[in-house]
Amino acid sequence: MNPLKDHQKRKIIHIDMDAFYASVEQRDNPALRGKPIAVGGGESRGVTTTASYEARKFGVRSAMPGFKARQLCPQIIFVSPRFDAYREVSRQIREIFRNYTDLVEPLSLDEAYLDVTDNKISEPIATNIAIEIKKEIRKKTSLSCSAGVSYCKFLAKVASDIQKPDGLTVIKPHQAESFIEGLSITKFFGIGKVTGRKMQMKGIHNGADLKK
Repeated sequence: MNPLKDHQKRKIIHIDMDAFYASVEQRDNPALRGKPIAVGGGESRGVTTTASYEARKFGVRSAMPGFKARQLCPQIIFVSPRFDAYREVSRQIREIFRNYTDLVEPLSLDEAYLDVTDNKISEPIATNIAIEIKKEIRKKTSLSCSAGVSYCKFLAKVASDIQKPDGLTVIKPHQAESFIEGLSITKFFGIGKVTGRKMQMKGIHNGADLKK
Protein backbone atom coordinates (compact mmCIF):
# COMPACT_ATOMS: atom_id res chain seq x y z
CA MET A 1 0.00 0.00 0.00
CA ASN A 2 1.28 3.44 -0.95
CA PRO A 3 -0.10 6.08 1.48
CA LEU A 4 0.70 8.91 -0.95
CA LYS A 5 -1.19 7.30 -3.82
CA ASP A 6 -4.12 6.52 -1.52
CA HIS A 7 -4.18 10.17 -0.46
CA GLN A 8 -4.18 11.26 -4.10
CA LYS A 9 -7.33 9.22 -4.69
CA ARG A 10 -9.30 11.60 -2.48
CA LYS A 11 -11.67 13.99 -4.22
CA ILE A 12 -12.01 17.37 -2.54
CA ILE A 13 -14.09 20.32 -3.71
CA HIS A 14 -13.73 23.80 -2.29
CA ILE A 15 -16.74 26.04 -2.91
CA ASP A 16 -16.34 29.79 -2.44
CA MET A 17 -19.25 32.15 -3.04
CA ASP A 18 -18.39 35.15 -5.20
CA ALA A 19 -18.34 38.48 -3.32
CA PHE A 20 -20.94 36.88 -1.08
CA TYR A 21 -22.34 39.70 1.06
CA ALA A 22 -22.25 42.20 -1.80
CA SER A 23 -23.83 39.72 -4.21
CA VAL A 24 -26.70 39.04 -1.80
CA GLU A 25 -27.32 42.79 -1.52
CA GLN A 26 -27.32 43.21 -5.30
CA ARG A 27 -29.63 40.23 -5.70
CA ASP A 28 -32.13 41.59 -3.19
CA ASN A 29 -31.97 45.21 -4.37
CA PRO A 30 -32.11 45.60 -8.17
CA ALA A 31 -31.06 49.26 -7.84
CA LEU A 32 -27.60 48.09 -6.73
CA ARG A 33 -26.96 45.73 -9.63
CA GLY A 34 -24.09 46.65 -11.89
CA LYS A 35 -22.91 49.33 -9.48
CA PRO A 36 -19.81 49.47 -7.26
CA ILE A 37 -20.98 48.66 -3.75
CA ALA A 38 -19.39 47.71 -0.47
CA VAL A 39 -20.92 46.08 2.57
CA GLY A 40 -19.69 47.81 5.70
CA GLY A 41 -19.07 51.32 6.95
CA GLY A 42 -18.08 54.18 4.70
CA GLU A 43 -17.32 56.62 7.49
CA SER A 44 -13.80 57.49 8.64
CA ARG A 45 -13.60 54.54 11.04
CA GLY A 46 -15.69 52.16 8.95
CA VAL A 47 -14.30 49.06 7.28
CA THR A 48 -15.27 47.35 4.04
CA THR A 49 -16.46 43.80 4.73
CA THR A 50 -17.03 42.81 1.10
CA ALA A 51 -16.82 44.71 -2.17
CA SER A 52 -18.72 43.92 -5.35
CA TYR A 53 -16.72 43.09 -8.46
CA GLU A 54 -17.67 46.48 -9.89
CA ALA A 55 -15.94 48.11 -6.89
CA ARG A 56 -12.95 45.77 -7.06
CA LYS A 57 -12.12 47.14 -10.50
CA PHE A 58 -11.20 50.38 -8.71
CA GLY A 59 -8.98 48.56 -6.21
CA VAL A 60 -11.50 48.33 -3.37
CA ARG A 61 -10.90 45.24 -1.24
CA SER A 62 -12.21 43.52 1.87
CA ALA A 63 -10.95 44.87 5.21
CA MET A 64 -10.13 48.21 3.58
CA PRO A 65 -10.94 51.38 5.56
CA GLY A 66 -14.10 53.02 4.28
CA PHE A 67 -12.42 56.37 3.62
CA LYS A 68 -9.81 54.71 1.41
CA ALA A 69 -12.52 52.87 -0.53
CA ARG A 70 -14.19 56.23 -1.20
CA GLN A 71 -10.89 57.70 -2.37
CA LEU A 72 -10.41 54.87 -4.85
CA CYS A 73 -14.04 54.84 -5.97
CA PRO A 74 -15.92 58.09 -5.20
CA GLN A 75 -19.18 56.67 -6.58
CA ILE A 76 -19.13 53.61 -4.33
CA ILE A 77 -22.36 52.81 -2.46
CA PHE A 78 -22.01 51.54 1.11
CA VAL A 79 -24.62 49.11 2.40
CA SER A 80 -25.11 48.08 6.02
CA PRO A 81 -24.62 44.34 6.53
CA ARG A 82 -27.64 42.06 6.98
CA PHE A 83 -26.17 39.02 8.65
CA ASP A 84 -29.51 37.27 9.07
CA ALA A 85 -29.93 37.31 5.29
CA TYR A 86 -26.40 36.00 4.74
CA ARG A 87 -26.91 33.21 7.27
CA GLU A 88 -30.13 32.15 5.56
CA VAL A 89 -28.44 31.93 2.15
CA SER A 90 -25.56 30.04 3.76
CA ARG A 91 -28.06 27.56 5.20
CA GLN A 92 -29.55 27.02 1.74
CA ILE A 93 -26.12 26.43 0.25
CA ARG A 94 -25.16 23.90 2.91
CA GLU A 95 -28.38 22.00 2.26
CA ILE A 96 -27.29 21.73 -1.36
CA PHE A 97 -23.88 20.41 -0.31
CA ARG A 98 -25.49 17.68 1.77
CA ASN A 99 -27.36 16.40 -1.27
CA TYR A 100 -23.96 15.19 -2.43
CA THR A 101 -22.00 14.38 0.74
CA ASP A 102 -22.21 14.57 4.53
CA LEU A 103 -18.48 15.30 4.68
CA VAL A 104 -18.85 19.08 4.61
CA GLU A 105 -16.40 21.35 6.42
CA PRO A 106 -17.64 24.96 6.48
CA LEU A 107 -14.91 27.58 6.78
CA SER A 108 -17.27 30.55 6.99
CA LEU A 109 -20.75 31.50 5.79
CA ASP A 110 -19.58 31.59 2.19
CA GLU A 111 -17.09 28.76 1.74
CA ALA A 112 -16.65 25.09 2.55
CA TYR A 113 -14.72 21.95 1.74
CA LEU A 114 -16.60 18.90 0.48
CA ASP A 115 -15.09 15.42 0.44
CA VAL A 116 -16.85 13.67 -2.44
CA THR A 117 -14.58 10.63 -2.63
CA ASP A 118 -17.62 8.55 -1.69
CA ASN A 119 -20.68 10.60 -2.53
CA LYS A 120 -24.45 10.22 -2.38
CA ILE A 121 -25.01 10.26 -6.14
CA SER A 122 -22.33 7.66 -6.96
CA GLU A 123 -20.59 10.06 -9.34
CA PRO A 124 -16.94 9.02 -9.83
CA ILE A 125 -15.80 12.35 -11.31
CA ALA A 126 -15.53 15.18 -8.78
CA THR A 127 -15.54 17.83 -11.51
CA ASN A 128 -19.02 16.72 -12.56
CA ILE A 129 -20.22 17.09 -8.97
CA ALA A 130 -18.73 20.59 -8.78
CA ILE A 131 -20.54 21.54 -11.99
CA GLU A 132 -23.85 20.27 -10.61
CA ILE A 133 -23.36 22.08 -7.30
CA LYS A 134 -22.64 25.34 -9.10
CA LYS A 135 -25.78 24.93 -11.21
CA GLU A 136 -27.94 24.12 -8.19
CA ILE A 137 -26.63 27.07 -6.19
CA ARG A 138 -27.33 29.38 -9.12
CA LYS A 139 -30.84 27.97 -9.56
CA LYS A 140 -31.86 28.10 -5.90
CA THR A 141 -30.13 31.30 -4.76
CA SER A 142 -29.51 33.29 -7.98
CA LEU A 143 -25.88 33.62 -6.86
CA SER A 144 -22.63 32.42 -8.38
CA CYS A 145 -19.78 30.58 -6.76
CA SER A 146 -16.33 29.40 -7.75
CA ALA A 147 -15.10 25.85 -7.28
CA GLY A 148 -11.71 24.24 -6.94
CA VAL A 149 -11.26 20.49 -7.33
CA SER A 150 -8.22 18.48 -6.28
CA TYR A 151 -7.07 15.66 -4.02
CA CYS A 152 -6.29 17.84 -0.97
CA LYS A 153 -7.78 20.88 0.73
CA PHE A 154 -4.85 23.18 0.06
CA LEU A 155 -4.92 22.73 -3.71
CA ALA A 156 -8.72 22.76 -3.89
CA LYS A 157 -8.85 26.09 -2.05
CA VAL A 158 -6.15 27.68 -4.18
CA ALA A 159 -7.85 26.38 -7.32
CA SER A 160 -11.20 27.96 -6.43
CA ASP A 161 -9.59 31.41 -6.50
CA ILE A 162 -7.97 31.12 -9.92
CA GLN A 163 -10.92 31.84 -12.22
CA LYS A 164 -13.19 33.97 -10.05
CA PRO A 165 -15.98 34.84 -10.42
CA ASP A 166 -18.08 31.82 -11.41
CA GLY A 167 -14.97 29.75 -12.04
CA LEU A 168 -14.09 26.08 -11.95
CA THR A 169 -10.48 24.92 -11.77
CA VAL A 170 -9.21 21.36 -11.45
CA ILE A 171 -5.72 20.39 -10.26
CA LYS A 172 -5.01 16.71 -10.83
CA PRO A 173 -2.35 14.78 -8.87
CA HIS A 174 0.12 14.72 -11.77
CA GLN A 175 -0.21 18.51 -12.11
CA ALA A 176 0.32 19.29 -8.43
CA GLU A 177 4.11 19.57 -8.28
CA SER A 178 4.46 21.95 -11.23
CA PHE A 179 1.48 23.96 -10.02
CA ILE A 180 2.94 24.42 -6.53
CA GLU A 181 6.34 25.32 -7.94
CA GLY A 182 4.79 28.16 -9.91
CA LEU A 183 2.49 29.31 -7.11
CA SER A 184 3.23 32.76 -5.70
CA ILE A 185 4.49 32.66 -2.14
CA THR A 186 1.64 34.95 -1.06
CA LYS A 187 -0.88 32.27 -2.08
CA PHE A 188 0.38 29.78 0.51
CA PHE A 189 -1.71 29.37 3.67
CA GLY A 190 -0.41 31.31 6.64
CA ILE A 191 1.65 33.70 4.54
CA GLY A 192 0.13 37.16 4.55
CA LYS A 193 1.20 40.28 2.70
CA VAL A 194 3.80 41.35 5.27
CA THR A 195 5.43 37.93 5.57
CA GLY A 196 5.18 37.51 1.81
CA ARG A 197 7.08 40.73 1.19
CA LYS A 198 9.79 39.69 3.65
CA MET A 199 10.19 36.33 1.92
CA GLN A 200 10.30 37.99 -1.50
CA MET A 201 13.06 40.28 -0.25
CA LYS A 202 15.00 37.11 0.56
CA GLY A 203 14.49 35.79 -2.96
CA ILE A 204 11.60 33.44 -2.18
CA HIS A 205 8.91 34.24 -4.72
CA ASN A 206 7.16 30.93 -5.37
CA GLY A 207 6.93 27.27 -4.43
CA ALA A 208 10.01 26.39 -6.46
CA ASP A 209 12.08 28.80 -4.36
CA LEU A 210 10.86 27.06 -1.19
CA LYS A 211 12.29 23.77 -2.43
CA LYS A 212 15.79 25.15 -2.85
